Amino acid sequence: MIPFAGTALGAAMVFLMKNEINQKLEKLLLGFASGVMIAASVWSLLLPSIEMSEGYRFKFLPAAVGFLFGVAFLLVLDSVIPHLHIDKSQEGIKTSKLKKTTMMTLAVTLHNIPEGMAVGVTLAAALNSSSKVTMAAATALSVGIAIQNFPEGAIISMPLKSEGASKGKAFLLGMLSGAVEPVFGLITVLLTSTVLTALPYLLSFAAGAMIYVVVEELIPDSQTGKHSNIATVGLAVGFVTMMILDVYFG
Repeated sequence: MIPFAGTALGAAMVFLMKNEINQKLEKLLLGFASGVMIAASVWSLLLPSIEMSEGYRFKFLPAAVGFLFGVAFLLVLDSVIPHLHIDKSQEGIKTSKLKKTTMMTLAVTLHNIPEGMAVGVTLAAALNSSSKVTMAAATALSVGIAIQNFPEGAIISMPLKSEGASKGKAFLLGMLSGAVEPVFGLITVLLTSTVLTALPYLLSFAAGAMIYVVVEELIPDSQTGKHSNIATVGLAVGFVTMMILDVYFG
């Protein structure tokens, strides 16, 4: 629910909006979100996955397998679910027959699935006495993703308002895009509680899915057009912020 609250608060920024979202601010927020997700994937997901694989002959194997399956899972979803996608060759936006507003909501919703899974699997690891993941680390990840979701909610609601949607509709669509996070978080907790041996794989699976989102969507969007250097600074700040949260609280 904490990451979902971050999305809702970000979407609520549309009520303070007077015109289009500032391009420099959008680049900064995209970069910050990328940095948070990269750091969370390493410190909160991949490293705990490796630490929990002490009994394996190759302790890196669950982390490697889960990570690759996470990337493959998002690759399949990315192919079958229609959504907005930046076309690098044409520097334009490809659309299907669905309304643009609906596709924007699908895009952000797709990104929120691995984030909900990441929070759920980290919480499940914290509840497992044999793991080295603490409840503080799970909370740190939740707060970090909520910080990342704040700009994500704003990035979907503000353009919708600019394109003619009412503030109420823009807020609702932005907020609903984050509703999948508690749902997939709960599903992951239940799944992990049933099959504890899958925990290292699920941790790295969530990491792979999150890295896919960063590489495929967030970084290209932040580096397209002007002010890409601002996005790079945002990425560095987001990475360090999440690293500090995880190391200090973990």
